[in-house]
Amino acid sequence: MTERPLQFGDFEPEFRDPGTARIVLLPVPYDGTSTWVKGADCGPGAILKASYHLEFYDIETDSEVFREGVYTDAPIAAGVEAPEQVAVEVYQRMANWLDHGKFSVLLGGEHSVSIGAFRAMAERVGDLTILQLDAHSDLRDTYEGSPCNHACVMARAKEVAPIVQVGIRSMDIAEKSAMDRRRVFFAHQIQGRSRFDWIKDVVALLTDNVYLTIDLDAFDPSVLPATGTPEPGGLGWYDAIELVKAVCEHKNLVGFDVVELCPHSCHWGADFFAAKLIYKILTTTFCR
Repeated sequence: MTERPLQFGDFEPEFRDPGTARIVLLPVPYDGTSTWVKGADCGPGAILKASYHLEFYDIETDSEVFREGVYTDAPIAAGVEAPEQVAVEVYQRMANWLDHGKFSVLLGGEHSVSIGAFRAMAERVGDLTILQLDAHSDLRDTYEGSPCNHACVMARAKEVAPIVQVGIRSMDIAEKSAMDRRRVFFAHQIQGRSRFDWIKDVVALLTDNVYLTIDLDAFDPSVLPATGTPEPGGLGWYDAIELVKAVCEHKNLVGFDVVELCPHSCHWGADFFAAKLIYKILTTTFCR
């Protein structure tokens, strides 16, 4: 018997139809440039499996966002080694879904998979800002011989749209010259402030349209330990959720990605965390 391909959420078939679904998820099981713990290529599958255990009713909004239709596309770039080629394949797939009017969500994989999404989005959406939640600044122009390394992802983002960075607490000194500190919210700075104060300041820097890129190492390891490059001193669940709410209230969230889950058998809660995060962002976007 052929096993059914993994989908996000164990919904009825009518809510997984690619023709009628408003939301499309694009898994990218790629881990070609990560530099510490490997395993991010297993992230999309772990998220999809964990999503079957979600409760699909959202208490806060009294809604079930899956009724908008959530289609999970076939994996992108399976078996591809070069990050430059991954960027091309992600770009092509996301561009196709955007051209069909779908709200597109990328599931990594390591962070370099986002480069193609940035390019596809920026070509189709004007007045765009890319909002990054991350432990690392990722502003190297090249790393280990590639401009599409995971350490270069926000350098590539800056080429297509202005960026705002939140949660940063690790970087190389060489990245300082590429960083606009007026648009960076370092983790140590926001930890001492009222959550709603710093969120207000983040939103004030955004343009009307926002693409959100979430590296899961933005979260503190006590909250989400299963990532390839964990850093202490990170965000909590409600830091991220309240920021997303504010973005959706005042701006137009046009798409997002969630990357860098590195599944571990002792930390299966992290898989569920990532799945819940995706579902909550979708709920906040469509069911305010």
